Amino acid sequence: MNTPVSFREAFFFWLKLGFISFGGPAGQIAIMHQELVERRRWISEKRFLHALNYCMVLPGPEAQQLATYIGWLMHRTWGGIIAGGLFVLPSLFILIALSWIYMAFGQVPLVAGLFYGIKPAVSAIVVQAAHRIGSRALKNKVLWGIAAASFVAIFAMNLPFPLIVLLAALLGWLGGKWSPTWFKAGGGHGTADKSYGPALIDDHTPTPAHALFTWSGLLKVMTVGLLLWLLPMAYLITRFGWDHALTQMGWFFTKAAMLTFGGAYAVLPYVYQGAVDHFGWLQPVQMIDGLALGETTPGPLIMVVSFVGFVGGYVKALFGPDQLFLAGAVAATVVTWFTFLPSFVFILAGGPLVEATHDDIQFTAPLTAITAAVVGVILNLALFFGYHVLWPQGFMGRFDAVSTVIALAAAIALFRFKRNVIHVIAACAVLGWLLKASGLA
Repeated sequence: MNTPVSFREAFFFWLKLGFISFGGPAGQIAIMHQELVERRRWISEKRFLHALNYCMVLPGPEAQQLATYIGWLMHRTWGGIIAGGLFVLPSLFILIALSWIYMAFGQVPLVAGLFYGIKPAVSAIVVQAAHRIGSRALKNKVLWGIAAASFVAIFAMNLPFPLIVLLAALLGWLGGKWSPTWFKAGGGHGTADKSYGPALIDDHTPTPAHALFTWSGLLKVMTVGLLLWLLPMAYLITRFGWDHALTQMGWFFTKAAMLTFGGAYAVLPYVYQGAVDHFGWLQPVQMIDGLALGETTPGPLIMVVSFVGFVGGYVKALFGPDQLFLAGAVAATVVTWFTFLPSFVFILAGGPLVEATHDDIQFTAPLTAITAAVVGVILNLALFFGYHVLWPQGFMGRFDAVSTVIALAAAIALFRFKRNVIHVIAACAVLGWLLKASGLA
């Protein structure tokens, strides 16, 4: 297969992918594998998995980074920017629209009933996420111990999530030096043992010149990336001041972007600690609703941060009471920019460098420990969601038995019958509306 893929053809594929990338990272990676490896033969199985394993060691949404990586490999820097950008933009526009409907019409009986059923479903989904990541990551008693310690640290000691990540990374680094067998990665996403015929970027296709590591290339990308962060941040500070909500959102979600090891569920506790507890941008139940919207729209699940930004801007009425939609849309855009910018920099600057060290235990052991710690953090998040769903007025208030039944039904559908997350959310939404409409809830 020697015919190169034109930039135009690639552009329209990445645009299509942005609208059909449902199902979380596993579903999105499966779609890319089917389209790029099996059907279009743009890249071989081995090279696809090599790129995926690279993205797995970075903070950030691995499916979006994988699209950026393959786009960059095929069409240089702009190929990566287009592929990664189109993976996110459709989701941003859809979430801005849905967030506005949620804020403007959330008290309408139909919408309220739908979200009444969605909340307990999300609680079950987070439990499933903890189980899914835990079954893959906790391969021995040491990693189980790290997961348990991280749960105690965030649940009982209320330690901040970044500190837990830092301590886990340090433990992993020390473990990789002194007892590496406990911190070997659990096989990643498999091995390249299938062949679908010759590919444009095949197993032995030489790495293109633009993808080879050079110090000048690294310096160029890092400089541009820093300017793309610094200029908007400087504008927000000079235009609104450091304490303004937009400036704080930019700074807060820059930090959040560096902590998304293990996927979106891993960083949600940090987002909750900041957005709900510290800044008051949204309420706990709104966080649950935002996660449901993120689960049912295309794009990375971490796009839930756009909902957080929209609600924060809307509630704070950043541009006055007559421009609530504009405030929400601008805040959502600011949050999305600062959340995803690091992912592009990681791929475009670090690709050639990090790829060469992927199998080095000193490099992978801290990630293994972080992933183990993430399991405990997600379990804490599940308890947090469950508490707010089952006791909406607190432990001293009424226990919501109907929500409990919906949560159990969702858990059975997910664990026992392996139903799709979107199907479970849709069914629970309809059930919640029917129960509300009939007066049973």
